[in-house]
Amino acid sequence: MIVVAGPIERFEPGTVTAFPQGKFYLVRLDDGGFLAVSRECTHLGCTVPWVETERQFVCPCHSSAFDIRGDVVNPPAPRALDLYEVRVENRVVKVNTATAERRATFEPGQVLRT
Repeated sequence: MIVVAGPIERFEPGTVTAFPQGKFYLVRLDDGGFLAVSRECTHLGCTVPWVETERQFVCPCHSSAFDIRGDVVNPPAPRALDLYEVRVENRVVKVNTATAERRATFEPGQVLRT
Protein backbone atom coordinates (compact mmCIF):
# COMPACT_ATOMS: atom_id res chain seq x y z
CA MET A 1 0.00 0.00 0.00
CA ILE A 2 1.28 3.46 -0.88
CA VAL A 3 0.62 6.16 1.72
CA VAL A 4 0.76 9.72 0.39
CA ALA A 5 2.34 11.60 3.28
CA GLY A 6 2.20 15.06 1.72
CA PRO A 7 4.39 17.76 0.20
CA ILE A 8 8.02 17.94 1.29
CA GLU A 9 7.43 21.39 2.77
CA ARG A 10 4.96 19.95 5.29
CA PHE A 11 7.80 18.20 7.15
CA GLU A 12 10.29 20.45 8.91
CA PRO A 13 13.83 19.15 9.49
CA GLY A 14 14.22 17.46 12.89
CA THR A 15 10.57 16.34 13.13
CA VAL A 16 8.68 13.07 13.53
CA THR A 17 5.15 12.72 12.13
CA ALA A 18 2.93 9.76 13.04
CA PHE A 19 0.91 7.96 10.36
CA PRO A 20 -1.26 5.56 12.40
CA GLN A 21 -3.04 4.19 9.31
CA GLY A 22 0.32 3.24 7.81
CA LYS A 23 1.81 2.07 11.12
CA PHE A 24 4.93 4.21 10.67
CA TYR A 25 6.52 7.50 11.58
CA LEU A 26 7.89 9.77 8.89
CA VAL A 27 11.16 11.16 10.19
CA ARG A 28 12.71 14.26 8.65
CA LEU A 29 16.28 14.37 9.89
CA ASP A 30 18.06 17.62 10.71
CA ASP A 31 19.88 17.45 7.36
CA GLY A 32 16.55 17.17 5.48
CA GLY A 33 16.71 13.43 4.73
CA PHE A 34 13.68 11.16 5.19
CA LEU A 35 13.14 7.81 6.93
CA ALA A 36 9.88 5.93 7.46
CA VAL A 37 10.33 3.87 10.63
CA SER A 38 7.96 1.21 11.88
CA ARG A 39 5.92 1.85 15.02
CA GLU A 40 6.54 -1.77 16.12
CA CYS A 41 9.25 -2.45 18.72
CA THR A 42 11.77 -5.05 17.58
CA HIS A 43 11.72 -6.67 21.03
CA LEU A 44 8.16 -8.01 21.35
CA GLY A 45 6.15 -5.96 18.87
CA CYS A 46 4.60 -3.33 21.14
CA THR A 47 3.63 0.01 19.58
CA VAL A 48 6.43 2.47 20.23
CA PRO A 49 5.42 6.13 20.66
CA TRP A 50 7.65 9.10 19.83
CA VAL A 51 8.40 11.04 23.02
CA GLU A 52 9.25 14.56 21.87
CA THR A 53 10.60 15.71 25.25
CA GLU A 54 13.15 12.88 25.19
CA ARG A 55 13.66 13.00 21.41
CA GLN A 56 13.33 9.20 21.38
CA PHE A 57 10.92 6.40 20.56
CA VAL A 58 10.29 4.75 23.96
CA CYS A 59 8.58 1.38 24.26
CA PRO A 60 6.00 1.32 27.08
CA CYS A 61 6.29 -2.47 27.48
CA HIS A 62 9.94 -3.05 28.42
CA SER A 63 11.55 0.42 28.13
CA SER A 64 13.49 -0.16 24.93
CA ALA A 65 14.40 3.20 23.42
CA PHE A 66 15.40 4.25 19.92
CA ASP A 67 16.87 7.49 18.59
CA ILE A 68 15.24 9.56 15.84
CA ARG A 69 16.86 7.29 13.21
CA GLY A 70 15.36 4.19 14.86
CA ASP A 71 18.67 2.96 16.30
CA VAL A 72 18.57 1.19 19.68
CA VAL A 73 19.81 3.38 22.53
CA ASN A 74 18.37 1.29 25.36
CA PRO A 75 17.84 -2.52 25.15
CA PRO A 76 16.25 -5.08 25.39
CA ALA A 77 15.33 -4.40 21.73
CA PRO A 78 17.87 -6.41 19.71
CA ARG A 79 17.98 -4.21 16.60
CA ALA A 80 16.87 -0.94 15.01
CA LEU A 81 13.25 -0.24 14.07
CA ASP A 82 12.24 -1.59 10.66
CA LEU A 83 12.05 0.76 7.68
CA TYR A 84 9.58 1.33 4.89
CA GLU A 85 10.56 2.61 1.46
CA VAL A 86 10.24 6.39 1.05
CA ARG A 87 10.14 8.13 -2.31
CA VAL A 88 9.44 11.64 -3.51
CA GLU A 89 7.46 12.26 -6.68
CA ASN A 90 6.78 15.84 -7.81
CA ARG A 91 7.85 17.07 -4.35
CA VAL A 92 5.28 14.79 -2.64
CA VAL A 93 6.51 12.26 -0.07
CA LYS A 94 5.13 8.73 -0.44
CA VAL A 95 5.74 5.64 1.71
CA ASN A 96 5.36 2.06 0.52
CA THR A 97 4.06 0.05 3.49
CA ALA A 98 3.78 -3.27 1.63
CA THR A 99 6.99 -4.65 3.13
CA ALA A 100 9.09 -3.53 6.09
CA GLU A 101 12.86 -3.80 5.75
CA ARG A 102 14.57 -5.46 8.72
CA ARG A 103 17.86 -3.87 9.70
CA ALA A 104 20.44 -4.36 12.43
CA THR A 105 21.37 -0.72 12.81
CA PHE A 106 21.14 2.67 11.13
CA GLU A 107 23.28 3.25 8.06
CA PRO A 108 23.47 6.55 6.14
CA GLY A 109 22.44 4.84 2.88
CA GLN A 110 18.99 4.16 4.35
CA VAL A 111 18.09 7.87 4.25
CA LEU A 112 16.23 9.32 1.26
CA ARG A 113 17.95 12.56 0.32
CA THR A 114 15.94 15.09 -1.70
